[in-house]
Amino acid sequence: MTSTSEPARVAPGEPRDLAHLHAARAHSFNAAAAQYAAHRPSYPDTLFDAVQDLAGRPLRGARVADVGAGTGIATGLLARRGADVLAVEPGAGMAAELRRSLPGVRLVRGDGNALPLADACVDLLTYAQSWHWTDPVRSVPEALRVLRPGGALALWWNTTVLDVPWIADQSVRIARHFGIDDAHVKKGAFDPAAADPTGRLRFTHRRVRWSRRVPVDTHLANIGSHSVFLVHGEAGARAFLTAERARLLTAFPDGVVEEAYDVELLVARTA
Repeated sequence: MTSTSEPARVAPGEPRDLAHLHAARAHSFNAAAAQYAAHRPSYPDTLFDAVQDLAGRPLRGARVADVGAGTGIATGLLARRGADVLAVEPGAGMAAELRRSLPGVRLVRGDGNALPLADACVDLLTYAQSWHWTDPVRSVPEALRVLRPGGALALWWNTTVLDVPWIADQSVRIARHFGIDDAHVKKGAFDPAAADPTGRLRFTHRRVRWSRRVPVDTHLANIGSHSVFLVHGEAGARAFLTAERARLLTAFPDGVVEEAYDVELLVARTA
């Protein structure tokens, strides 16, 4: 389930129970799975080079479980690097899209809080922008249970780059429109203490910058597939995206923008 790490937000008319809201946001992607698959950004080759380096073993031939696999963006890239990948995805809509796009990849339904995997069965456990949908008090012990000795847990997120002016300005507009705190785009949000409050893992951090050039409408469909848009309601999301399209076409009259990302990568090895 590929998503930026976003703080919970209570929109007008929504329940104020944050656990309920968190669950609603986690499940919101299932109704937008096709949009998600078509427009979300991928990951650069250099990210997987970094995963191999920090994990201390090549991806080729490794037994990997990609948890919160979503539509299979990271799953497919891991498979192309030669890994033996099993996708683990809780959502029906996302799982159906993964099956359509990656029919040769094994898929099981489940989540990181209760992995449907045997003890000591994988060399590498990956969470491509999905760890923040888990409860680390439960998902850390589960990760340690299913990893083989000498295995590794790799977590990563495509994050907003704030040193690109137009991206920083857009982030402010999103925060204002939806009433969210923009702390999720600040650097340092994905530190080891946040990823593992239990203190059982020793993470190494690496940052990988990359970019892609896409049409304005692809960019808008990308941000519109984020959970804050999906749970806010169609009218509210459409109002923002319509106004944003006009702004972007004024700034980029050729209709093409360059999205920039910092991939925040955390890797912890087992003993």
